[in-house]
Amino acid sequence: MSDQPLYRWLPQQGEAFGAPGLPPRWTSSVKDAVGTAYSASSRMWFTCSHGVVNEVYHPTIDKPQIRDFEFMVTDGETFAHEEKRDLISKFEYIDPEALGVRYINYDPDGRYTLIKEIICDPHHSVLLINVRLHGHSDLISRLKIYALLAPHLDGGGAGNYGRALDVAGYKMLLAYRNGWSLAMGATCGFSRVSCGFVGTSDGWRDLKDNFQMDWEFGSASDGNIALFGELDMSKTGQDGTRGFTLAIGVGNTTHTSLQKTLNSLVMPYEQNQKRFIDQWKRVANPEWLGEKSQDGGRLMRASHNVLLAHEDKTYSGAFVASASIPWGQAKGDDDLGGYHLVWTRDMVQTASAMIACGRAETARRALVYLACTQEPDGGFAQNFWVDGRPYWYGMQLDEVAFPVILSWRLWKANGLGELNVVPFVERAAGFLIRHAPITQQERWEENSGYSPSTLAAVISGLICASEILRAHDSIELAAFIEEYADWIEGHLEDWTVTNDGIVHPDVKRHYMRIRPPEEFVAGQALAYDGPASGTEHIHINNRPPGTPDNFEARAIVDGGFLELVRYGVRRADDPLIAGTVKVIDLALKRDLPQGPGWLRYNWDGYGNGEHGEPFTGYGQGRVWPLLTGERAHYELALGNDITSLIRTYENFATPGQMMPEQVWDDADIPGRGLHFGGPAGAATPLVWAHAEYLKLLRSARDGQVFDRVDPVYGRYCTNKGLRPRRNLEIFTFQRPIQRIRVGETLRIIDPNRFEIKWSFNDWKNFDTKASASACSAGFWVDIQVPNSDGTSGKISWTLTWTDTGKWLGYNVDVQIVPYNLSD
Repeated sequence: MSDQPLYRWLPQQGEAFGAPGLPPRWTSSVKDAVGTAYSASSRMWFTCSHGVVNEVYHPTIDKPQIRDFEFMVTDGETFAHEEKRDLISKFEYIDPEALGVRYINYDPDGRYTLIKEIICDPHHSVLLINVRLHGHSDLISRLKIYALLAPHLDGGGAGNYGRALDVAGYKMLLAYRNGWSLAMGATCGFSRVSCGFVGTSDGWRDLKDNFQMDWEFGSASDGNIALFGELDMSKTGQDGTRGFTLAIGVGNTTHTSLQKTLNSLVMPYEQNQKRFIDQWKRVANPEWLGEKSQDGGRLMRASHNVLLAHEDKTYSGAFVASASIPWGQAKGDDDLGGYHLVWTRDMVQTASAMIACGRAETARRALVYLACTQEPDGGFAQNFWVDGRPYWYGMQLDEVAFPVILSWRLWKANGLGELNVVPFVERAAGFLIRHAPITQQERWEENSGYSPSTLAAVISGLICASEILRAHDSIELAAFIEEYADWIEGHLEDWTVTNDGIVHPDVKRHYMRIRPPEEFVAGQALAYDGPASGTEHIHINNRPPGTPDNFEARAIVDGGFLELVRYGVRRADDPLIAGTVKVIDLALKRDLPQGPGWLRYNWDGYGNGEHGEPFTGYGQGRVWPLLTGERAHYELALGNDITSLIRTYENFATPGQMMPEQVWDDADIPGRGLHFGGPAGAATPLVWAHAEYLKLLRSARDGQVFDRVDPVYGRYCTNKGLRPRRNLEIFTFQRPIQRIRVGETLRIIDPNRFEIKWSFNDWKNFDTKASASACSAGFWVDIQVPNSDGTSGKISWTLTWTDTGKWLGYNVDVQIVPYNLSD
């Protein structure tokens, strides 16, 4: 076996000094664009902002491999310009229908202009940057252009290695870490290259020192590194315009990254660009949705493509929340996930928007992915990598309900193909019944308890499940699931409304953001069974040190109750809904240059610091544009004109038509890049916000909220359809009840098969009954409480688990109380 080295390494000035470099950080989350080729064979995504390339992902959309890439320009004597800090940048797309980017970056003194087009190779995992340099011929001939690349291979900035090498006469730069490799080359070639450690021996520091490239290190090992190369401008033309293409290829071996980079370079850029655009044009934006837009369809086209771009190409149907890391400039290698993870809530919003756009097949891919990711107990992890591995493990009931609603939508749209969703839906419904109504986390992922937004999804998901099961001849199970939904719906106001509000002086009765779970006394939870005062306390996360973080539930409100209207659980003109709207408008509404915006909830700590600092664990929540879309849906349900709210929503978008998660709602802080109404540094784009906009256009076009679940609306808001059952009370050991009204039915549910004994007269007489199966939901028994003359009594009962023979060990007493007309 030959010991001849495979590559011609360039030792140059040897190993760079200053290892391991500064602690690694990611980049700004406020992206101008997210780009990728539409072809599944090009498994690369790029992001960009401030005139330069930011994170580049490969081979999956949750795997960042590059921190950023930019050019530096110098005349060698009087200046050294860095693109993102020293040049003025103008952004545009290379085509209205394609996610390719053009930056026009120019010298503030007007001496030269750098025009860059950024695309992915339409068939390979290579980033292509086509560059044209314009300016006065006497200056252009003296300008030197340098490429500066920060590898963060395998999702980390520490522990990277860099080498200089010659491949077939091309001087190139290589980085590798944990089995991943990237290569950088250019059509004109590099005249000089160097590897260095960030902050000590990198090319940026070298050039800024004296406008000259003095260092040519052949390697930089095991650190936070930067690759630096001087483009050979003698091969780019001789007049006032110079041009070249630079390529960055990423692969799982050194050879893969090198060969794919060179392959892309030898293909003329114009051919790659044409194929890239043609691929996206075949996608066909839903121009008919633009009828209700107020910007000529710009945000509609971008939103449609942004949603498609956030689908993984290896794990088909996996849509991540955002190709960004919120406040990434303050985050290091310990923030592995960012927002490039799958949340079922965000993903179902995306899939539903795809249905709204007429792309049922895309939504079906998402549903198939969810079916493959569902956990054995029917639930879902809080979020997960695209390969299904959980990242966070919180339990959020809406994230279990939403996939059921998606199944129902596709079923109604005849979009399931050959997919049999019955087992998937039945297991999810079983999970909801075993855990609802108390969620471990609501949609803001912070508190447990009774959440209006979560329960809106749970009720709707259960009704959707019952419809599907009834259509597949599971009549009894469908009725059981419906009755559980009815039980939750019948207690909504008991569990989530305060009758003694303190937020609005004129509104005492309103929905709360969340009501905490019952307290346990002597080992048993005291279930809420009457009107709420809301004086229970909840803890608010992320509050700044020295500020309040413990509040009465009635003091905290959000707009989540509007989900009850969106899905059809409550009418838009319900007086309680209308009253709560007044409350949130007083507490949460902010007037911005674009129009009205809303906070998530009062005292929210997830946002920038008081002086605009990046969020690093505490701060102050800012306005979420997404919530203007939710408000617009509510106003549409009321029958109001929402044209102005659509315009406001569109005006929140950045020049690249990216929707921010949060916008700055305070005075300008130019030093931090914060401007009143502009992005605040959180995730941009937030895919959920783009999905909300597409559904808003569809809703406006249809004259009805697109997300409304008709059987839910018919059951709870009209006199049509199946009517809810109102005489049922449910006991589980997770949520034991203490009382039941005369004439009602007590339903006892447990995950395991059991036999129950009960008595109405202190065991002088008793009855016995075996439980019936409700499939994944467990087992159940109904006990009919007799009508009486109004005197109070009790039901005493106990049970034995059939499969193990184990007795409960005590008797359970449930008080029987008279029926009160005010109940």
